[in-house]
Amino acid sequence: MERIGPDVLALDCNVEIERIAERLRSLIVTDLRRRGAVIAVSGGVDSSVCAALACRALGPERVFALLLPESESSAGSHTLGLEVVHQLGMPYAVENIGPALEAIGCYRHRDEAIRRIFPDFGDGWKSKIVISAMPGGLSFFRLVVQNLEGETKTQRLPAKEYLQIVAATSFKQRIRKTVEYFHADRLNYAVVGTPNRLEYDQGFFVKNGDGSADVKPIAHLYKTQVYALAQHLGLPAAVCSARPTTDTYTLSQGQDEFYFALPYEQMDLALWAHNHRMPSDTLATAIGIAPATAARVYEDIESKRRATAYLHARPLLIDVVSEAGSHP
Repeated sequence: MERIGPDVLALDCNVEIERIAERLRSLIVTDLRRRGAVIAVSGGVDSSVCAALACRALGPERVFALLLPESESSAGSHTLGLEVVHQLGMPYAVENIGPALEAIGCYRHRDEAIRRIFPDFGDGWKSKIVISAMPGGLSFFRLVVQNLEGETKTQRLPAKEYLQIVAATSFKQRIRKTVEYFHADRLNYAVVGTPNRLEYDQGFFVKNGDGSADVKPIAHLYKTQVYALAQHLGLPAAVCSARPTTDTYTLSQGQDEFYFALPYEQMDLALWAHNHRMPSDTLATAIGIAPATAARVYEDIESKRRATAYLHARPLLIDVVSEAGSHP
């Protein structure tokens, strides 16, 4: 039986950084005919690596960074974002999107849905959505709330309320992207998107939100590889060691709590193994899970690809508009 391990994701960081930088420069300047790049820096490893690669490609003076906090953002993320932009020497702006989210109804629509489950949910309470597995591999979502005394309550989340909460919180990604494109238009710059391969492949992004961009420089890289580049680029230690979070809900939430079947180290290997047609039993041995669990992870990968294919799709047309090079 073939064996797999973390070494399958090893890459020559020097070569990869220079390759991405050269290609990124060509795409932005030649293909897109833009003068520079705009990037929202969250303090996470993906946006930090993308910012560093853009600076390598164009020079920091032609990369404009945005820090876009709102009233529920993690203060730690903002601090890390500032550390990154200062280290890289990029011009930047801080724009609080909280008032826009309040005006558009983000918090109100979310809280209305939460109160249908927990009627006492009020100001100062915190919440998040987590995914849970049922026997046989079926998954469902739970709503977790925490009151002012720190007491936590959990309830299974019906589809109607789940959809409304996700729709409301997606305003956060969409408003941020609106601000990014304002500055891109103002400067004649391209917008840099920051999804890694796990997020891009599995549809972990908001359509017309963080899924929108002119160029996505790390969409081919597994999360493990992004962390390797972060260390090689000399980004702040706190960025290189931070665990992936959504920074969307008021309670702390890991990405594997909300979306992915496994923590990113294991999920990277699972996706790599599935992409290379490795048997699920081989994956099970490699990451120390039951064979049945590994088989369900493969099924989950394919399920997410099917469910989120529309996120990658261009708008559908009734007829081909051949003069514009578009396709239905």
